[in-house]
Amino acid sequence: MKKIILSLVVVATVLTACKENKKDKVEVKEAVQVAKVASTNNVDVASSTITWLGSKPTGTHNGDIMLKEGSLVLDNGSLTGGEFVIDMTSINVLDIPADNEGNGKLKGHLSSPDFFDVAAFPTSKFVITSVENKEGKLHVTGNLTLKETTKSITIAAAIATVDNVTTFTSEKFSVDRTDFGITYSSKKFDAALKDKFINDLMEISFVVKTKA
Repeated sequence: MKKIILSLVVVATVLTACKENKKDKVEVKEAVQVAKVASTNNVDVASSTITWLGSKPTGTHNGDIMLKEGSLVLDNGSLTGGEFVIDMTSINVLDIPADNEGNGKLKGHLSSPDFFDVAAFPTSKFVITSVENKEGKLHVTGNLTLKETTKSITIAAAIATVDNVTTFTSEKFSVDRTDFGITYSSKKFDAALKDKFINDLMEISFVVKTKA
């Protein structure tokens, strides 16, 4: 009886991990060719952040990443473009205490060639290529570069200006890491993993603020 219950728990956990974030998955298309974004370097990197969440059958891990630099291009308060350069060396794990050995191990693994290969690719990038307002919500299309792969995605976002500080906030969205060549422990590439796989979907969100 205990074996049956344990099997049901494992199956339920696997199914949950498989389903997680699919409703937020963005469609990945070929990168859009655009003129180079005029760098205004008006983003306050100290108060801007990117959050991430990854999952597997045994649970989830989450953390954040800082920006190295960035620009938000505004026209009379409306977003028209922008570029966020992501400092991959700053990847941080939040769900494991900083003084726990597991924190350093996970951070090291994420930084390794299995995942983001930070030594070879210290930055990633999101370049806004178009912005459309639909029913009061911004639909922001941009080229996302992870490692050496660039793809076009469209995300939902909002923009607000208070006391001369403009904040760009995306809704949570999920991208398939294998579309960017990150295939470690993916069932797509190794069916023998069974329940020891890592979910292909990564959940991401942006909060980007301009300097005052």
